[in-house]
Amino acid sequence: MSSQPALSDHILVVDDSPDNVFLIQTILEEEGYKISTAEDGPSALAEIEQSPPSLVLLDVMMPGMDGFEVTKRIRQDTKLSFIPILLITAHDSPSVAQGLDIGADDFIRKPVEVDELLARVRSLLRLKHSVDERDQIARQREDFVSRLTHDLRTPLVAADRMLLLLQQGVLGELSPNMQEAIVTMARSNQNLLQMVNTLLEVYRFEAGRKNIVFSPVDLHDLLEEIVKELTTLAEEKKLSLQLNNGDQSANTKVIGDRLELHRLFTNLVGNAIKFTDTGSVTINLNPPSQTSSDYVTITVEDTGSGIPIEEQATLFERFRQGSHKRSGSGLGLYLSRRIVEAHQGTIKVNSEPGKGSIFAVRLPIQQ
Repeated sequence: MSSQPALSDHILVVDDSPDNVFLIQTILEEEGYKISTAEDGPSALAEIEQSPPSLVLLDVMMPGMDGFEVTKRIRQDTKLSFIPILLITAHDSPSVAQGLDIGADDFIRKPVEVDELLARVRSLLRLKHSVDERDQIARQREDFVSRLTHDLRTPLVAADRMLLLLQQGVLGELSPNMQEAIVTMARSNQNLLQMVNTLLEVYRFEAGRKNIVFSPVDLHDLLEEIVKELTTLAEEKKLSLQLNNGDQSANTKVIGDRLELHRLFTNLVGNAIKFTDTGSVTINLNPPSQTSSDYVTITVEDTGSGIPIEEQATLFERFRQGSHKRSGSGLGLYLSRRIVEAHQGTIKVNSEPGKGSIFAVRLPIQQ
């Protein structure tokens, strides 16, 4: 006894032969499936765009646009959710492998046998339901993360402002011990707020809700701004923070989102300061060269403890925390990679334990 189809199981049958369409439609409708039909590739694509089905039964050999091309176009449409494709091919067709490589999920040979057809349809619909359920769980998880980070951010911002007022003496003079305690609380609150903000940005990238606003950005000016902002942090650890601009007459402008690039380099330089106890942090702005005329390279070098070789391969993956005792959430470098990739660039690390690290970012210059 066959399992009952879900009410949403809508199957599109695509074949240029009316007899084949009638046969398959009759078999499937008797099982309770909702069936729509198309006689050629363009009609099928139009039907899918208007009302995406749960499954497509697709004849390979059709005049004009064949089943392979239809399959390819369905898989290239990123707006579509997953739709299983069952290819219908003649017994003497040698091209089943081609269809599977293009993106089809299964095939059945003509003339179709009722039991085999129904078994393959049920199998692919189970796959469809499983994928849809997984995607729904992922969306629910992303929505939960979004709501959680927003809800966490509000009290953290309020606490940050209240702690600032306490430090400024607005609510009365504090004893030295209280001042020290308030400073510690403010620093911890800032760290937590930064973690929440990073998590929110990661969510926006992964959910496809991140808006990147591109405009000309002068990296020389941007990096100078970041050095001024982080100099105090470096001085607290008695570190030297330097910016080497190279040839200042060279083109160091890129097309990018200034806020995101600021976030990227603030994170890299801030990490370098965080994991360096003695010595220096140096930012090098290397303009395009003869061997790399379309890219500008920015390196952030430190004299810190370095990164073990076994950790470097996964350093830019999500939630990959290092073994260092001051390692954070494992999201900062993952977010950095997402920002760099959104700007069509690359980010790499070269590090040796005990000798520091070099993070290198390559970005296409403004032509």
